[in-house]
Amino acid sequence: MESIKDKVAIVGMGCTKFGELWDKGPEDLMVDSCYEAFEDAGVGPEDIQAAWFGSLVTGCTGSRLANAIKLDYIPITRVENFCCGGTDALRNACYGVASGSYDMVLAVGVEKLKDHLGGFGQFTTSPFDTSKVEVDLPPVNFFAQFATRYFYHYGISIEEGKKILAKIAVKNHHNGTMNSKAHLQREITEEQVLKSPIISWPLSLFDCCGLSDGGAAAILTTPEIARGLKKDYILVKGLGLANGAGQGLLDSDYGFTSMPENVKCAQMAYDQAGIKNPREEIDLAVVHDCFTIHELIIYEDLGFSPRGKARDDIEAGTFTLKGELPVNTDGGLKCFGHPLSASGLRMVYEVYKQLQGKAGPRQVKDPRIGLTHNLGGLPTYFNCAVGIFGMGAG
Repeated sequence: MESIKDKVAIVGMGCTKFGELWDKGPEDLMVDSCYEAFEDAGVGPEDIQAAWFGSLVTGCTGSRLANAIKLDYIPITRVENFCCGGTDALRNACYGVASGSYDMVLAVGVEKLKDHLGGFGQFTTSPFDTSKVEVDLPPVNFFAQFATRYFYHYGISIEEGKKILAKIAVKNHHNGTMNSKAHLQREITEEQVLKSPIISWPLSLFDCCGLSDGGAAAILTTPEIARGLKKDYILVKGLGLANGAGQGLLDSDYGFTSMPENVKCAQMAYDQAGIKNPREEIDLAVVHDCFTIHELIIYEDLGFSPRGKARDDIEAGTFTLKGELPVNTDGGLKCFGHPLSASGLRMVYEVYKQLQGKAGPRQVKDPRIGLTHNLGGLPTYFNCAVGIFGMGAG
């Protein structure tokens, strides 16, 4: 398989504030994110030759994006891949450029979850087209099973396990306080996490991310065009997308200590980017911390920590802003918020700013390679998207 490495450049990005944006409609979020990206790149909507629009519940056609930012009869594809929709929109846009079909394209992810469809404000627990007689298993219940099994498998008591997870929540909230676009900008303590209400045992309120409204956008082009536009563009180094086929339902040995989609997808991206030792070669990562237990599992699935040893790295501060490998520098889903299809592009926005040295008080020292990671879908039918990015030649 031919690699995408260094064939596509990101020259402009935009991201709205995430939160309960009652005063903004989907079109407002498209305009706000896209026009920040246009200004950043020094181009306009007239320069865009094609677009990919990620959305799960906010818009059933690419024409909604065309109408919002007045694109002129160009092809626009609406992409839906649950929580991976934003990264998948970016992925499709990358291949549109890399194939030689287009010189400049747009990827956008937007979601209005707080007030959409008469109050749609939660994850859908089964596909829209089912008979609705299957057993529903909301995400928090499924991830709680991962928590209890992981603790049991590695000989960690529930009490100690909850303390480990609390450190992840505190870290991400701390990072989010330094980001004016984050939904939740509030320091919390480990004690507050441990005393917060149980949502699905052993996960409590502060172990869970919230749902938000928000939008993010990226402008992509060839490296040759990028060099003429700006000095601080970034290059796509690797992309992975893996969709599960329900193997967990059929496998009596399904371990509940790892997500196979995470592992397979990350390896796709590593192979394209030439990453052999992710812990040593990646300088920061922005990952899908829908629940604190998932961030812990991601450390191991993506090769940042050895199996069963993430606890040691958490306690050593490895993934804090000043640690060896900072993770969720912008607050993650836990603090920045999670508007589903916008989240993947928000993650790329953070890596983009970090690589440019424009992340303000949360800036990582001299980053060269950044990673983004999403996991979405339904229990045992997960999909995963991973992107790896690095600075251009200047």
